[in-house]
Amino acid sequence: MDATIAAVSSESDPGPDGPPPCRCPVPAPRHEQTPSPAEERFRGLLEAAPDAMVIVDDTGTIRLVNAQTEALFGYDREELLGHPVEILVPGRFRNHHAHHRNGYIHNRQVRPMGAGLELHGLRRDGTEFPVEISLSPLETTDGLLVSAAVRDVSERKAAEERFRSLLEAAPDAMVIVDDTGTIRLVNAQTEALFGYDREELLGHPVEILVPGRFRNHHAHHRNGYIHNRQVRPMGAGLELHGLRRDGTEFPVEISLSPLETTDGLLVSAAVRDVSERKAAETQLTALYEQQRHVALTLQRSLMGTPPAVPGMPTASRYLPATQGAGVGGDWFDLVPLGAGRVGILIGDVMGRGLEAAAIMGQLRSAAHALAKTGMQPRQLMQSLDAIVAELDGPDQLVTCCYLIVAPDAGEVTVCSAGHLPALLAAPGQRVRPLDAPVSVPLGVGDFLHQQTTLSVAAGSRLILFTDGLIETPEGDIEEQLAALVTALDEAFAATSDLESAADRVLTSVLPSTDSHHDDVTLLLTQLPAAPVATATTDLPAVSSSVSEARTFLTKALVAWNCDRLADDARLLVSEVVTNAIRHGQGPVHVHVRHNSTELTVEVSDHSHHPPQPRIAADDDESGRGLVLVDTLAQDWGVRPTDQGKTTWFTLSLTSR
Repeated sequence: MDATIAAVSSESDPGPDGPPPCRCPVPAPRHEQTPSPAEERFRGLLEAAPDAMVIVDDTGTIRLVNAQTEALFGYDREELLGHPVEILVPGRFRNHHAHHRNGYIHNRQVRPMGAGLELHGLRRDGTEFPVEISLSPLETTDGLLVSAAVRDVSERKAAEERFRSLLEAAPDAMVIVDDTGTIRLVNAQTEALFGYDREELLGHPVEILVPGRFRNHHAHHRNGYIHNRQVRPMGAGLELHGLRRDGTEFPVEISLSPLETTDGLLVSAAVRDVSERKAAETQLTALYEQQRHVALTLQRSLMGTPPAVPGMPTASRYLPATQGAGVGGDWFDLVPLGAGRVGILIGDVMGRGLEAAAIMGQLRSAAHALAKTGMQPRQLMQSLDAIVAELDGPDQLVTCCYLIVAPDAGEVTVCSAGHLPALLAAPGQRVRPLDAPVSVPLGVGDFLHQQTTLSVAAGSRLILFTDGLIETPEGDIEEQLAALVTALDEAFAATSDLESAADRVLTSVLPSTDSHHDDVTLLLTQLPAAPVATATTDLPAVSSSVSEARTFLTKALVAWNCDRLADDARLLVSEVVTNAIRHGQGPVHVHVRHNSTELTVEVSDHSHHPPQPRIAADDDESGRGLVLVDTLAQDWGVRPTDQGKTTWFTLSLTSR
C-alpha cells in the first residue's frame, strides 16, 4: 500500500469515516502470553470487522491482522506478524510509503475511507489491486499503534472504468456535476465542443459553459432541478445556449438525468450542438414564409375584394389557416343586382392547399357571373353543381349558400347547398338561424336544390360564416354554434358598428388566432332601410296600357315631389312597357319605389325571353327603345322570375 497503514479501532467497525483515536488494551507481541478477557473481546471485534484490518506500531511493524486480511492479501497470519507493513505495498511505492508513514506518525489524524487517494495493495502472488484505506491512531500503554481498515475496490474501480468508457463513447458532450454545480467528469466530446482541456473544467462551476447573460438564471434553475429532479429529454422545448472557451455562443439541446451515488447526487448532462439544425430551420422557415406569402397572395387574388354596396354596410374577416401553406377554399362575395337588390355568396371548398384555393377561384368567378344574370338562387346552385362535377370529378365537395336581399320587399331568398346556416338578427331581437332548407353539398349530383323566401325587417343584420369559425377537432358543433350566437348577441348589444362587432366576435370565438387549423371567414351585413314610398299597378297587354303606365308614373312622382324626373321617367317607362306588350305576355305589372338616393321602376311580364338590345338602321321604325333606356337611365337590367321576367331601370334623385 502506498500510504501509511495502521489498524482499526478495537471497539467497532471503522465505517466510512474511520474510527476516532482511542486508548484501548492491545495484546503483547509475545504469542505465548495468555490474553485477558478484554484482549479476547478486542480480537473478537477485529475478526468481526467487514474489512481487512491491519494494526502496526510506530516503526511500521505489523502487530495484528484479522482473517479478512489473510483472505484479501493471500498470506497466513504468521507470515505478516512482525514484518514491515511495506510487505503489502507494491514495490514502486515502498520508498515513498515509508516517508508517508513517518509523516503520519508525527501528524496523526483520522483519515476516512475513500479520502481521494489512488492506493494499491500487493498480494502474496505479486498481483496488485486498488484499495481504499481508513487510518486511525491508537494510543496504548505500549505506545502508538495505527489501525488501517483496507477495502478492496477492484469491482468499483472496474465499474468506474466501464462508466468512463461509456462516457467517452457517448456521441454527445457529457458533463457530470454534483449538487453544488461543480463539474466532476467530462468526456473528450466536451473538450472538443467547448474548446477546454479537461483539467480546465474539472472542479469549476458548470456556469463556465453558460453565456454570461444567462448565468444568474442558470444557477436558480439548477437549484430548482436539484430539488425537483427528473429526467429531461433532449430538445425539451427550451432555447438553450452554450459558451465556448473563445467566447463564442452556440445553440444547444441538453438532456438531464439525476444519478444517485454513494457520494451524493450527481447530474448527468448530455449537450448537443444544434447550430446546423437551427440554421437549416431558419432557412426552412424563411422559405416556408415566402411560399406562404405567395400562396396567400394568390388566394386573395382569386377571392377578390367584394364591392361596397351603397346603403348596405358590411364587415368581413378572413383568417388563413395557421397550418401548412395557410390557403384554403373559403370565399364570399357581394353582388349588386340592381334595383336595390343584392346577392350574397359564401362558400367553402372542402380540403386545403393550393388545389382547394384554385377550385375556389374558379367557382367564385362562375358564381359571380351567374349571379349577375339575376337568376334565382336554386338555379345558380344547379349550375354550380354541374361546374363542380366538371372541375375535379365526383369526389370534390363544396358547400355554398346564396342569398338575394330585396330590401324594398322586405324579403330574403335563400338557397343553401350543405352550408352552415345563415344567421339573422332582427332589430331588437336575438340572433337566430334563418329558417331555410339545407340541401346536400355541391358535387354530390342528381339532387334538386331548394330555395325559400323569408320576410325580414329593414335594418336586420345577416351573419354568414364558414366552418373554420366554429368547428374544432374536440368540440361539438352544436355547442360551438350556440357559442357563436351568444358572442353575436353580446357584440350587437355592445356596439352598432359592424367592424367593431366583427372584432368582438372573433375575440370571443377564437381567443387565439394563431392556432386555428382551417381558414376562417365571417361576413356581417346590415339590410338597408325600407324605401320611402312604393306604388304598384297591373295593366293588360294592350297598346293603351302604355299611356296608362305614363299617367300612373306621373301621379306617383308628383305625390312624392319627384316630378323633376317626370320627363325622363315617362319616356323610359313607355319604352319598357311597349316592349313588354309587343314581345312579352300579359298582364304587365309596374312597380315604382324611391328611397333617399334613387327612383326605381320595374316592369314585369310573363315571358321568359329577355329583350335583346340591337342597333337599329336609319330607316327602322323600332329597335331604339333599349338603347334609349341605356342612355338615359342611371342603371338598368333584366332578371328572370318564376313567372317570366322583370325589366328595371333607375334614375338618380341626387344628380339633378
